[in-house]
Amino acid sequence: MNLLNTVLGIENPAPALLSPAEAFAAITLATTASDGYLSNEQALCISSVLYRINLFKSYTDELMNGLFDKILGILRQDGFNSLFNAAKESLSQDLREAAFAVATDLILAEGVVTEDEKNFLIDLSQALSISSEIAIQIMQVMMIKNQG
Repeated sequence: MNLLNTVLGIENPAPALLSPAEAFAAITLATTASDGYLSNEQALCISSVLYRINLFKSYTDELMNGLFDKILGILRQDGFNSLFNAAKESLSQDLREAAFAVATDLILAEGVVTEDEKNFLIDLSQALSISSEIAIQIMQVMMIKNQG
């Protein structure tokens, strides 16, 4: 919300619905860049993960950078909740489970999971309407994957 909108009490409009690829990437970016900042290392890690998903097979580096710029722009301008809600509304059920798996993998890959990250994953699974059984299975598989 900008200063004039704050004074006038006007909320920023929600961003337009995102494409499925933008929504999927938004969930992964929100997992690692909730502060509105994406380091080069984080971007490379996320790009590497996304390039392995069929949804992003045709993306060039230039397209991926543009995608990140758009998502981070929404995050900075409208905030985390607005970005997340737009992403959630744009994801099909099958992409929701895949996005949750990627988010879980990114968090577990760091080696140490903070309490905030645990809570984020719980909130994410609920927000994406993923059953607790499926969420637990996904987390268990990702824990096994990241042990080695």
